[in-house]
Amino acid sequence: MVKIVRLEPIAQETAIETNGNLLSVLLKKDLDVLKECGGRGMCATCHIYVKDGMSGLSPINRREQRTLEVITSCKTNSRLACQARVLANGVVVELPPGMYINSIQDIEALIGRRAEQNLLHPVTGHILVEAGKLITRSVLKQIEATTSFNYTDFFTHSSNS
Repeated sequence: MVKIVRLEPIAQETAIETNGNLLSVLLKKDLDVLKECGGRGMCATCHIYVKDGMSGLSPINRREQRTLEVITSCKTNSRLACQARVLANGVVVELPPGMYINSIQDIEALIGRRAEQNLLHPVTGHILVEAGKLITRSVLKQIEATTSFNYTDFFTHSSNS
């Protein structure tokens, strides 16, 4: 059976099979979702907000809950798109504001410009560069020094739960 999901802020609706995950909806619409862990619910790069219809999604599992706990931009309506399965119509989702950074090279290309939107760490959601701030080499060095994230420790800790 087909369900309808609305995507904000692009104000588009799309169909998805019952029990399909929200990640497939986002990818179908060519939205830039990193999915670094391959959809296993461990990296938070597919973090979304559910604006309406939370009850129309599958419940949050333990792994998803642990991953959501490390996201600084996490709210009560946060979900991981790869883990949230659509069970009913009326689900409205929104990607967090800001641009997710895949690597330090993504920021290097922006040196000398002002960030048009918040630049966010792909795992933690921390703001690396605030919207309107000038991106300089010193900002780049500061980001390199402060954004180490130990994926191995996180994944080992997550799988033990």
